[in-house]
Amino acid sequence: MLKAGITGGIGSGKSVVCQVFTALGIPVFNADDAAKYLMENDPVLVQKIKALFGDTVYIEGRLDRTQVSAVVYQHPQLLQQLNALVHPATIAYSRQWLDAQTSVPYIIKEAAIFFESGSSADMDVMIGVYAPKELRLKRTVARNGFSEEKVLDIMAQQMDEDEKMKRCNYVIVNDDKIAVLPQVLQLHEILQKSR
Repeated sequence: MLKAGITGGIGSGKSVVCQVFTALGIPVFNADDAAKYLMENDPVLVQKIKALFGDTVYIEGRLDRTQVSAVVYQHPQLLQQLNALVHPATIAYSRQWLDAQTSVPYIIKEAAIFFESGSSADMDVMIGVYAPKELRLKRTVARNGFSEEKVLDIMAQQMDEDEKMKRCNYVIVNDDKIAVLPQVLQLHEILQKSR
């Protein structure tokens, strides 16, 4: 079974592209959703996060993401330490998920930081979702309610978008000018034949 990774910077539209693949019957693993789930449901990871930030970051078993975000915004080294806890747990969880997928021509794993985390090595092909920086900024501000400054800070922490796209085998352009659906359908045909 072919393993395809989908990546792109914040606001590029990875989720929209993944929704099309899901509609085509292709299983999609979302690394961000998995990480959020594990940070509240993996007892070992929960204890490590409490050791890093203190017990108060959990309220009735739920991670107070606003509090954690405020702390890591002021102390970037804590974000690195948090990622060092969450990424290996998420990668291990994704491998279990992959092993459970059968009788499909290929699977999709979505993650913003494939190359940064090194998990791109587990994929057979990499798909980039590209949108211009200004459009990604506009989309993220509208979707998340973040300030432009916060979104630009997030972008600055991610790999350069052009470099990321160069490392991908395929690139889907999601710039609100070129239709995404035909690009995904064409790629779906290619990936089905690649297994």
